Amino acid sequence: MTTPHAPDPRGLAELRERYRLERERRVRPDGAKQYLSTDAEFGYYAADPYTEATERAPLTDTVDVAVVGGGFGGILAGARLRQEGVERVRIVEQGGDFGGTWYWNRYPGIHCDIESHVYLPMLDETGYVPEWKYAPGEEIRRHAVRVAERFGLYEHALFSTQVTSLTWDEPSGTWLVATDKGDAFRATYVVTATGTLSEPKLPGIPGIADFKGHTFHTSRWDFGYTGGGPDGGLTGLADRRVGVVGTGATGVQLIPMLAEDAGHVYVFQRTPSTVDVRGNRRTTAEDVGADRDGWARARRENYLRIVSGEPVDEDLVADRWTASAALLEKLLPSFRRPLDRTGFEDAYEAADAVKMDELRARVEEIVGDPRTAEALKPWYRYACKRPTFSDLYYPAFNRANVTLVDTADTHGIERVTENGVVVGGTSYELDCLIFATGFSVGTSGILSGRLPVHGRDGVRLLDAWARQGPRSLHGFTSNGFPNLVRMGSLHNASSVNYTHILDEQAVHAAALIAAAETAGARIEPTRQAEDAWLAVLADGAADHEWFHAECTPGYYNAEGRGRPNGPTAYPHGAVAFHELLRRWRAESLPEILRTGTPDDR
Repeated sequence: MTTPHAPDPRGLAELRERYRLERERRVRPDGAKQYLSTDAEFGYYAADPYTEATERAPLTDTVDVAVVGGGFGGILAGARLRQEGVERVRIVEQGGDFGGTWYWNRYPGIHCDIESHVYLPMLDETGYVPEWKYAPGEEIRRHAVRVAERFGLYEHALFSTQVTSLTWDEPSGTWLVATDKGDAFRATYVVTATGTLSEPKLPGIPGIADFKGHTFHTSRWDFGYTGGGPDGGLTGLADRRVGVVGTGATGVQLIPMLAEDAGHVYVFQRTPSTVDVRGNRRTTAEDVGADRDGWARARRENYLRIVSGEPVDEDLVADRWTASAALLEKLLPSFRRPLDRTGFEDAYEAADAVKMDELRARVEEIVGDPRTAEALKPWYRYACKRPTFSDLYYPAFNRANVTLVDTADTHGIERVTENGVVVGGTSYELDCLIFATGFSVGTSGILSGRLPVHGRDGVRLLDAWARQGPRSLHGFTSNGFPNLVRMGSLHNASSVNYTHILDEQAVHAAALIAAAETAGARIEPTRQAEDAWLAVLADGAADHEWFHAECTPGYYNAEGRGRPNGPTAYPHGAVAFHELLRRWRAESLPEILRTGTPDDR
């Protein structure tokens, strides 16, 4: 592939204008409201196709810690709590087993897009060495189960169960946990690990409920209809016309698998993804140095430093993520702020243009039809959408049984009929319509309001935050809500390797609870501590608005509406944040332990 040269200022101005025009083609006035929730009328899209729920008697017992969510966040919280000596840990999970997104997502072609030796947590603790550089979904799901078994998390777990409310009871000093199975048990502490991308979403296309063919969401794959499994062999689609809505990370992995087996595949695309080289391969323990104690932790820390823009002596992972580290910092508000802000933005824009020209050139080199190739080219800055990686995606469009239908000029599919979909006045008849449209952001857990949380004096968490926005210390705890520890992205740091972030959060949550148990105290920050943390978050938060405001619409910028009001993340990166937490635990943790009366706040 020819390496593009850095564009001159005139070229950058033209590129900037092209990006603006392409963005305007896709921005919709309804923003995030263009999507439908998979509940009520569309609840069947979210039903569990893998595990049949069984009847059980409601529980009214007491546990030490209730963990809401059984994905990697909840599993890691449980494991770290068990390491701290906490015995009665109950994880409540909506799915039929542990795994979270890796329990739900089993579509053909599914793999992790982060190297498995840094993505899979607790490799040192379990002694497991992944078989592939980029692990398939089933290997990841099995590892989630492995960690849960290793730390005895099945003993008290509740599956196929959804927590419906959390209520603090001051006289007993416990949380009352209610579920949709009639449970009303108590927990001294609650850890919420509900994830940010957990509820499948659907596009609000007129007539979506009218389609008479077969339809499902990729996170609830119907192998009974398609045949085969995650590795392919979809014999049930041999003579079927299949439509796929969505060309993000899921679509990029899925579409080549469908192309192999379906009679014809129609790919309905609004915004093309960047698709870089994958280069997956089998790996051995020797390849990754797994013969050394702490090998996985060292590799994971090395990776985090690189993608956070921190210096390292050696790149242990050496993939397309680390090669693009200077650009990847913009995926999250964590880049370090130089004094010359304008100079930094200019340099970043030029480097970004080189990378995007390289990716657009890759499309031209692989896709034979010029019109299709042009529609597949991404016209936005690299970090506006999560990058994807595949060696199979672009070649799929050279097949006679694959048709790309670009929907940018019509802002998506116009309508769904009984027999198919309509785009630009053209009808596409389908036997099967698959939604690879991802997950809703911020619609699950306590921050969405779907899980009501009532703290001291019956105050509802979201009501307490209604006027001034979310308040916390480090993103984990809030005044007025004793012994409630939240995991997630609010008010802390993130990274492209989110399981690493979750593990650091789990370590912190377990340390808080262990310290409270030892001191016979409750966990609750003061209002002054919250104010001080919000001031830290506000320092530099505005520096990131310039980037996302110009991006093509997606979940990073609320579908083109910009970023949320107020600071939402630590502005100096995950490496610095983790160091801050470790220092705080060593020097200041007792400040959050409350042994006084409820009025001592």
